[in-house]
Amino acid sequence: MASRNFISDIRWRICFLLFIATTLNYMDRQILSILAPELQKEIGWDEIDYSRIVAAFTFAYSAGLMLSGRFLDWIGVKKGFAIGVGGWSLAAAAHAIATTPFGFGVSRAFLGLTEASNFPSALKATAEWFPKKERAFATGLFNCGSNVGVICAALLVPFVTLRWGWRMAFIVQGALGFVWLAFWWLYYKKPQEHASVSKEERTHIESDQDKTVSPRLPFKQIISYRQTWAYAAAKIMTDPVWWFYLFWLPKYLSKDHGVTLGTLTLPLIVVYLLADVGSVGGGWLSIYFEKRGKSHLEARKLAMLVCALCILPTLALPFVTDMWSAVLLVGLAAAGHQGWSANAFSLPSDLFPSTSVGSVAGFGHSLGSFAGVLFQLAVGYVLQWNGSNYAPVFFVCGSAYIAAWFVVTRLLKNQTVVAHT
Repeated sequence: MASRNFISDIRWRICFLLFIATTLNYMDRQILSILAPELQKEIGWDEIDYSRIVAAFTFAYSAGLMLSGRFLDWIGVKKGFAIGVGGWSLAAAAHAIATTPFGFGVSRAFLGLTEASNFPSALKATAEWFPKKERAFATGLFNCGSNVGVICAALLVPFVTLRWGWRMAFIVQGALGFVWLAFWWLYYKKPQEHASVSKEERTHIESDQDKTVSPRLPFKQIISYRQTWAYAAAKIMTDPVWWFYLFWLPKYLSKDHGVTLGTLTLPLIVVYLLADVGSVGGGWLSIYFEKRGKSHLEARKLAMLVCALCILPTLALPFVTDMWSAVLLVGLAAAGHQGWSANAFSLPSDLFPSTSVGSVAGFGHSLGSFAGVLFQLAVGYVLQWNGSNYAPVFFVCGSAYIAAWFVVTRLLKNQTVVAHT
């Protein structure tokens, strides 16, 4: 077996490119939530306006996911991902010309539509470049970018905004995407086409992959499988919670704990550093359980259970008055979510032939995002109605994952890998 050499093995360099893309993806989407308290004063939106802006992003993201999976299976991950990153970089910069809630909504919708390519692309690239036994770990590594992106945004956005204004923060972020795009286009190829891949590494990549060439499964057939709905359930029941933390956490910290733009950076760094630990740890957990005799799927489910239990303590958040205690509880939940996601993201490549991974991932992720649309709108109306009391929201967020785990395990009971047709 090839060693896990992060320097010479090409697959880990590909994983690094996926990590950077995910970092940029989350920097783009996080800018607005960091600036929300300030823009709320300058532009004049209320809780419902903000929920609609957030929902515009999430709805377009959901639609993009529904399309991007099939698109990637058709055009290939290299071209498909390049189109996605170029599009979302333009969309990020377009926020700089918005002056009304509607203008921000349009910019967010375009951003959501194009950013939808990130995870189906990264998962498809991971399926091409990694054996099954390493995919959860590789997914956890590139998924760390979602946390690092928030940290980078927390460092960059206040710095740029306080010196050159909030519009420049969006412009700078858009430019970074095009820098990444150049590296991706020059470097990415499939393992069998990449001249720098050693024979040893290629053998390792193909060590537990099914080499049977199969056609893409028809979409109608894909949605008939319980395995598809298990992945969809994992996304539908938990993605809305992650969207809530991404878009509402700065507003919650401002409202309940008096955190300002100038003091927001450190709390966000703490939350998302903990999330990084969870992202890598969740992928490691499945390897740990598998080495101790559990089947591949059993190891996934056990790791997801551990992560779900880490999120239950957020039920206590409405009763917490100390800011740092709240930050640590949210950080534990973020770690649990990312560990959950590292394993959930790997389910499509575990359960389906590689030619249909993008379609399954896009379908499940799309439904999760659509559920996020409804949840963000509901959050806005609830907070407007109850005077920004976050207690009912945290009750839903704290209990969602353990409920999702029961649903997923039920759907996957006695299920096996989908056969080629």
